This record gives sequence, structure tokens and C-alpha cells, in this order.
Amino acid sequence: MDYKEIIKSSEIVMVEFFASWCPHCQRMMPVVAQIKELLQGKVNIYQFDIDEYADLAQANGADSVPTFIIYKNGEEQWRESGEIEGPVLLSKLESYLS
Repeated sequence: MDYKEIIKSSEIVMVEFFASWCPHCQRMMPVVAQIKELLQGKVNIYQFDIDEYADLAQANGADSVPTFIIYKNGEEQWRESGEIEGPVLLSKLESYLS
């Protein structure tokens, strides 16, 4: 599946670019896992390691990690880099659900 297909795979899609060596990313892992569980069937969440997907990260302007991008109907709606509190990220995602 290519990136264009991924961001259109459901009405709301969140993509996270991360690095396994990044302490901020490591702290976000359980947060993202919990949000994935809470929004299962409503939001598709994809995670890309920038070391494995360097070209993809660069093409999408993910200069720092973690970078979160929310798409609605394939269009970028919101983007944030760095650690985000779980409830903040969750409510941001829920705000795009119709």
C-alpha cells in the first residue's frame, strides 16, 4: 500500500513518524497504542520509523520526531511534532470524526 492509499484508507487517518532511538517517541508509544485501541474502527493509525522510511519522512516534511499528521479524506488537517499528552491527541483526533 502506498502513502496516498494509506492516507485515504479511512475518513480519518493519523500518521506518526518516529525513531526507535528517540526517547520522546518511546514515551509516546504506549499513548499511541492506547489511542489506537480506543479509536479502533474509527481512525486508522500508521507508524513509520524514519530510519526505515527516510524518503517517506522527508517527502512529508517530518523533520523532527515524533511527528503526528492527521488526514481527513486524504487531506492534511493537522500536524504536530514532539510529545503530546494522550488526552490532547485523542481529543484532536475525535474533533475530526463526523
